[in-house]
Amino acid sequence: MAKPLLNNCCLCTSLRNGSIISGILAIVLSIITIIVIFTTRVHFKTIVFDFIPNDIVKIILVINLCMTILISVLMIAGAMKRNHYLMMPWVVLGIMIAIGLLISVIYTAVVFFIDGFVLTGVLWLIFGLICCAVLTYCWCVVYSEYANLAEENERGRYNKQPYRR
Repeated sequence: MAKPLLNNCCLCTSLRNGSIISGILAIVLSIITIIVIFTTRVHFKTIVFDFIPNDIVKIILVINLCMTILISVLMIAGAMKRNHYLMMPWVVLGIMIAIGLLISVIYTAVVFFIDGFVLTGVLWLIFGLICCAVLTYCWCVVYSEYANLAEENERGRYNKQPYRR
C-alpha cells in the first residue's frame, strides 16, 4: 500500500482541503492559459516536433488544458466524496505535468542562454523552478490524500486500526 508523503497541507490545513485547493488552482491556471493562448501572439512550438504549425500546437495545448480541467474536477469530487479512484487520474497527470514542466523550463532556459539572452534565461529558470516546486508540492498533497483514502478504503472507513492479516 502506498504511504502518504505529507500529514497536512502548508502546516495548517488538512490534506483534503489542500487537495481541493490544488484542484481549483489547476482549473484556474488552465482557464487563464487558454485565454492567454487565444489572446496573445505568442509563438508556441514543441521541443521534438518543431515543424508542427503554431495553430496546431495551440489546439493541442487547449485540448490538454481542457482535459486538465476535467481531471481536476474529478479529483475535487474524489476528495469531497472520499473516493480515491476519482483522484487517481490527477495523481498520474500531476506527476507527468511536473516532469514535463521541468524539462520545458530547463530546455527554454538553455535556448535563451544559447541565443544570448542570459538575464531572460536566468529569470525563466528561477521562476520556472519555483513553479515546478509548487506543482510538485501540490502533487504531494493530493498523492498523500489519495494514499490515505486508499488505505481507508482497504481497511474500512470506520475501523481506525490498520487491517492485519
